[in-house]
Amino acid sequence: MHLRICRRPFAWAGLAAVLLAGVLGCAPAPVQGVAAPLDDSVITTNVRAAILKEPSLKSADIKVETYGGAVQLSGMLANQEAIYRAVKATRTVEGVRAVRNHIRLEQE
Repeated sequence: MHLRICRRPFAWAGLAAVLLAGVLGCAPAPVQGVAAPLDDSVITTNVRAAILKEPSLKSADIKVETYGGAVQLSGMLANQEAIYRAVKATRTVEGVRAVRNHIRLEQE
């Protein structure tokens, strides 16, 4: 029995390249939605920490929720200056794309 050896090594290399490109071209794209909740939870934690660093806001009950980098603040604060400081602290956090302020003034 006589085995025939291909005398065209470039032909095999070309075939291998085409097959490899076909396999890699069909690879699934990375899922982008899976990483967003983790990023949002990190942003939420960092916003809470930034608010707690403000001396006048340490005892404040501010709810923080994050959706795709947009942070929503809600709760009640005693005066407009405290609300301003909470929003300002939130904007300093890395990853915050927008701040939705739903904090209301406490009724006296």
